[in-house]
Amino acid sequence: QVQLVESGGGLVQAGGSLRLSCVASGGIVNVMAWYRQAPGKQRELVARIRSGGFTNYADSVKGRFAISRDNAKNTMYLQMNSLKPEDTAVYSCYARGSYGNDYWGQGTQVTVSS
Repeated sequence: QVQLVESGGGLVQAGGSLRLSCVASGGIVNVMAWYRQAPGKQRELVARIRSGGFTNYADSVKGRFAISRDNAKNTMYLQMNSLKPEDTAVYSCYARGSYGNDYWGQGTQVTVSS
């Protein structure tokens, strides 16, 4: 059973930066991603990274956010720069296991003040 543990959320002023981390344990994961959900809105994909390093981003974060992973540490990162109030949300780590199972972290709150 894969477990995902996020860290790095918090409160930051607009224009600031945060880095989120997600550590995977208990199994092999292939695709990893960050999703977010703001109050009253649907959960949306922020960024995704495959085991080979291929990435894709939501249009709203392109040029500001960078996803990366350290396979040796089973850790995924999301560097968030030039944060905006509309980036405020609960950010959740997602991973797909080698047998196609979906796994989710508990979520970490990111709040950007104007």
